[in-house]
Amino acid sequence: MARSTVKRAFKYRFYPTDAQAAELSRTFGCVRLVYNKALDERTRAWYAEQRRLSYTDTSAALTAWKRTEELAFLNEVSSVPLQQGLRHLQTAFRNFFDKRAKYPRFKSRKKSRASAEYTASAFRYREGQLTLAKMARPLDIVWSRPLPEEAVPSTVTVSRDATGRWFVSLLCEDVIDAYPATGQAVGVDAGITSLVTLSTGEKITNPRHERRDRAKLARAQRELSRKQKGSANRERARRRVARVHARITDRRRDFLHKLTTRLVHENQVVVIEDLTVHTMVKNHSLARSISDAAWRELRTMLEYKCAWYGRELVVVDRFFPSSKLCSRCHTLAGTLPLNVREWTCSVCGVTHDRDVNSANNLEAAGLAVLACGAGVRPQRESSRTGRPAKKQETQRATAGIPSP
Repeated sequence: MARSTVKRAFKYRFYPTDAQAAELSRTFGCVRLVYNKALDERTRAWYAEQRRLSYTDTSAALTAWKRTEELAFLNEVSSVPLQQGLRHLQTAFRNFFDKRAKYPRFKSRKKSRASAEYTASAFRYREGQLTLAKMARPLDIVWSRPLPEEAVPSTVTVSRDATGRWFVSLLCEDVIDAYPATGQAVGVDAGITSLVTLSTGEKITNPRHERRDRAKLARAQRELSRKQKGSANRERARRRVARVHARITDRRRDFLHKLTTRLVHENQVVVIEDLTVHTMVKNHSLARSISDAAWRELRTMLEYKCAWYGRELVVVDRFFPSSKLCSRCHTLAGTLPLNVREWTCSVCGVTHDRDVNSANNLEAAGLAVLACGAGVRPQRESSRTGRPAKKQETQRATAGIPSP
């Protein structure tokens, strides 16, 4: 059985003491300050002098900042998270220059994620106990699942969410056994009423986690709007809103993990459609439902799980007319509005369920790609004649491992 070694993050909840919480909160604030100050320096150097600053330049500037009376408090926290913040800024600029992201933005105290990253020189992990730099006691971690045998964390990321919960993420090397080959393939059509429809004909209902808690969320938000800004009551009300959001997010992620694990376990080949979610949410009538469905997160999970367990993930071009193409005779139908859930082929007379037909076409297109590099997107001529394309450039998902 094939085995692969991957970098894998293991996330746990922990309960800090008052002293540890205060130390970590100071660290979060210093990381945010250094990031923002370095971003300001790099922006000013470019617009004022047309000069690019590198990570090395900002690291030297950080040393100079620590020597000033105004920023001397930066010496009170571990230097490693501050340096890691500068490295994250360097990555953000690299993504910007490579046109993979927008220009880096300043971190907000209220909106940005409160986190700090520690490398191996800034923590000690021995016998199941993790002690961070500048701390005398190990963290009280709830080990909900064991780390891999003889695993040594290379990076530790500590974070605090909007509800006040504390988490620690340990990045380790893990050896994963590939699943046994099944020889089966499945087309997966994403939707709103049915979260996914499989080419086997099975429809998995969308749990609609946000809708289930919408009344509770609205009530909590109304209470928050009535509280005086800056008061303790407003902070408590904000926490209640955050807890509702966290409950929705946790349930959604748990459901998607179980669904994607099942799909990867049962099928050798998984075929999905390349959906541009950021464009689709511009439809204000469907934006809330599309966001609740979390199609992007579904695809991300399928990508790294297929890579881990030796499965093949094929992503079909978004312009492939999977819904309008008859899966029996391959005739391309005309206009098919979203409210039409069933349609009958004018050539062979077969009545199709829109979602099942789409999943069947996706499966056939994915298998054709793997077998002979056949196309998954029709040429312009084929759309006029009603026949599928003969050949077209293939688009596949690149397998990736999510960052901790």
